[in-house]
Amino acid sequence: MDFEFIGIGGVFFRTTDVQKSKNWYKKYIHLPTDDYGATLRWRSAKENGKEHVLAWSPMGRSTDYFNVNQQFMVNYIVDNVEAVLANMEKDGIMPLKPMETYEYGKFAWVCDEDGYQIELWEPIDGVL
Repeated sequence: MDFEFIGIGGVFFRTTDVQKSKNWYKKYIHLPTDDYGATLRWRSAKENGKEHVLAWSPMGRSTDYFNVNQQFMVNYIVDNVEAVLANMEKDGIMPLKPMETYEYGKFAWVCDEDGYQIELWEPIDGVL
């Protein structure tokens, strides 16, 4: 199975006040924030300008979306999440929970060499 890294799909971070963080970034950086954070569009040089999105998402201190010992988590876009997981499993790196599939893509979670939880995302074309 072959796979390729496409880009960064999201940055999730803990904050003491989600709304204040969104307001600060909207006011001073002009980040187009919404209820979830911000959705930033970018084009992939590897894929002849194919459009992707990056989710920027402040989360409350008590979020359980990622490891409690981390202040942030990065989402990596890959083109074949099953192949990425199979490659990792050969070296004993196991998913933290079963892969999840939604209308907008497949998601998996593993820990890197330093024990940081990361998210893998295989988007479904044309959904976002």
